[in-house]
Amino acid sequence: MDEKRTMVTKDDVRAALTSVIDPDEGKDIVTLGRVQGLVVRGGNVGFTIEVEAERGPALEPLRKKAEETVMALDGVVSVTAVLTAEKSADAAPAQKPVEPPAQPQQAQGKIGGHGHAPDPDAPPLLADVKHVIAVASGKGGVGKSTVAVNLAVALADQGHSVGLLDADIYGPSLPMMMGINDRPQSKDGKIIEPLENYGVKTMSIGYLIKEGTAMVWRGPMVMGALQQMMRDVNWGKLDVLVVDMPPGTGDAQLTMAQNTSMSGAVIVSTPQDIALLDARKGITMFEKVDVPVLGIIENMSSFACPECGHESHIFGHGGAKACAEELGATFLGEIPLDIEIRKTSDAGQPITATSPDGVHAKRFKDIAKQVWETVEK
Repeated sequence: MDEKRTMVTKDDVRAALTSVIDPDEGKDIVTLGRVQGLVVRGGNVGFTIEVEAERGPALEPLRKKAEETVMALDGVVSVTAVLTAEKSADAAPAQKPVEPPAQPQQAQGKIGGHGHAPDPDAPPLLADVKHVIAVASGKGGVGKSTVAVNLAVALADQGHSVGLLDADIYGPSLPMMMGINDRPQSKDGKIIEPLENYGVKTMSIGYLIKEGTAMVWRGPMVMGALQQMMRDVNWGKLDVLVVDMPPGTGDAQLTMAQNTSMSGAVIVSTPQDIALLDARKGITMFEKVDVPVLGIIENMSSFACPECGHESHIFGHGGAKACAEELGATFLGEIPLDIEIRKTSDAGQPITATSPDGVHAKRFKDIAKQVWETVEK
């Protein structure tokens, strides 16, 4: 067969999906405008199927049918279809805004007020993962992803089986930081195999989209994608799954807290007052959903001039430690602002892996040891 014929396109996918009929509407899901967010990268296909919230639980067979239909196309390696639920256009307006529930168990079947009910017969998400640990921050630009990657590598270096999930759908950085340029494969067209480097299994939406692509997805689509990266990835048995959370306190944080048994969260902040203010919000959010805060890390804590060795506190110093003491949280340690950490992160060579005996790696390993001992208790 001509190679060009085996390269699946968006038009091929849409044409195939015209055979998938909405059982209540009697029309195909493409004509009804239900297929959204279609992404085709090589042989990997991803899309969402938008349905009314009240029909969500009953339409899981429709989602599976759509996946099977696309998987049958020549050139398709894997398919990920996400079922997202929206309120029907003619539904009566709510009397007040829907607020996220305070307790995880109260949120079953309603993620942030827009999700669809999970299949009660489906296996629990991440059932073979012993500990799920979130690395979070109240705001962006504090080096959270650098900390998450080096923490995962450090835990693997200490003999644990480790996974790393990039939950930042809008700004995935894990592919670059872990030095992975491949696309994930699927043996059966349903379960995706995670990509591995430095002894860490990884998954990111960045593996499935073209670099530089803007993810213009609504909240329910983001939550659905996160659920599938937990459910439809062959994580296997892990001692710990480190989750690199997006900044802030939004849908992704609630999705993880409400759909997994999280062992705790690590908060990353710079010493600046504005960063610490947002870090406090992050801590409060995790407390409200009953996720213990394992500790606070002060990143970019100090800067040592590479020429003369003079130490400067560009963003201040000691603020995160004081914040931890004020809130009764554990202070896990300081990470300096250093050009080698930046260079190795940008090059996809985490400093914990490339300079395992260096002073910076030691800091990350000390933090990893504290985190592991805490969750094991």
